[in-house]
Amino acid sequence: LTNDNEMKRHVELTLDKMALGGINDQLGGGFARYSTDAVWKAPHFEKMLYDNAQLVSLYSQAYQAFKKPLYKTTVERILAFIEREMSSSEGAFYSALDADTEGEEGRFYVWDKHELQKLLGTEYDLAAAYYSVNAKGLWEHGRFILLRQVDDPAFASDFNITVAELNTRIGAINATLLKARDKRERPGLDDKSLTSWNALMVKGYCDAYEALGDTALRDRAIRSMELLLTKCHRSNGGLWHLYKDGKASINGYLEDYCFTIEALIALYSNTFDERWINEARALADHAIRHFHDPSTGIFHFTSDLDPALIARPNELHDNVIPASNSSMAKALFQLGHLFDDEGYLAISRQLMGMMAPRISTYPTGHSNWAQLLLAEVFPYQEIAITGPEALALRQGFAAHYLPNRLFMGCTTPSELPLLKDKTTAGSTIFVCVEKACQLPVTTVDAALKQIQ
Repeated sequence: LTNDNEMKRHVELTLDKMALGGINDQLGGGFARYSTDAVWKAPHFEKMLYDNAQLVSLYSQAYQAFKKPLYKTTVERILAFIEREMSSSEGAFYSALDADTEGEEGRFYVWDKHELQKLLGTEYDLAAAYYSVNAKGLWEHGRFILLRQVDDPAFASDFNITVAELNTRIGAINATLLKARDKRERPGLDDKSLTSWNALMVKGYCDAYEALGDTALRDRAIRSMELLLTKCHRSNGGLWHLYKDGKASINGYLEDYCFTIEALIALYSNTFDERWINEARALADHAIRHFHDPSTGIFHFTSDLDPALIARPNELHDNVIPASNSSMAKALFQLGHLFDDEGYLAISRQLMGMMAPRISTYPTGHSNWAQLLLAEVFPYQEIAITGPEALALRQGFAAHYLPNRLFMGCTTPSELPLLKDKTTAGSTIFVCVEKACQLPVTTVDAALKQIQ
């Protein structure tokens, strides 16, 4: 939004070092919970669904913004890990993998040099250079954390081989090491599925689909959302919080509603199927009825249908996941724009008004609030696409990182306010701000010029 090149360099450096570091499972994909040092080398080896879900969204957007193959590969490898180790046959996502095996933290993920030499033979030297089997990667008990120093083009140049040859050889090395690693005692799996964290993962798949264009990612998001809305939807219109062994339990918390609503909006943005935002609207109305306190403007974390507490808690500060109030404020902001609903926008603005003065005093605890504030103070682009080629035009925006925007569209007439009476024989893009639309255009390039 500000085109601050120094800030972009900071972001890019951090994303590079995280993707190349030991915090990222270089063999199997997926990020550990946090690093125990300042250089992303030695992680606490526990893997959490919510971290990986948000990192898929982050690296997908980073790939759109920076066009780095490293970021695309990082997304693909996280999702491969999610499918292989964190997914049920039904399509639900599990919660976490433990850090310890054989009584040792990280034992499943680290390697002894002699073991690598025996497994890889003549390819050991390449693997050792690529994965820093040296002083850089040395950890505890003479074992090594696999991590990288540079991306593939730089490494291939230093090693005097092509990137294609490097990818082929590293692919074979990884397959060999993964096969050996799979024979080890596996980390314990927390196989419960939480509605809130599953919704974050659905949002991740939506963002990955938008950036990469692989329809299998969109279909996976739909499959998991269908499961949530089938298994975790209560008869009273609310949500269950937990799903395990075919049974849903625990009345939903605010985080279940806000993250599910945001995931539904993302699904609509990629498919233009209005079923998803109609579901989102119904959940928002339920949350307002049962969680919102009109006297303060804040949403409680627990429903008024739950047993009474001495004091009902509320979440205002972002932590490892966004505060449920910040997520709900963003969700209502988006729904307000989609449906031209002043009631939703008023609740969102009231929350933002309360929190805006706090952002500068504690930025890291209000980062999601800050994202919403950007949508309030910079132009918020409503991009409406209509006509038979609407979805193809939508995908045409994939190569561009566009902050502060909301996509909506239809291939047949729609009653959504910004789409109503805009369907013509051809396909058209309308770029609007606060319901005021520029002249319609027929190409993505022409629309991008209007956004700029």
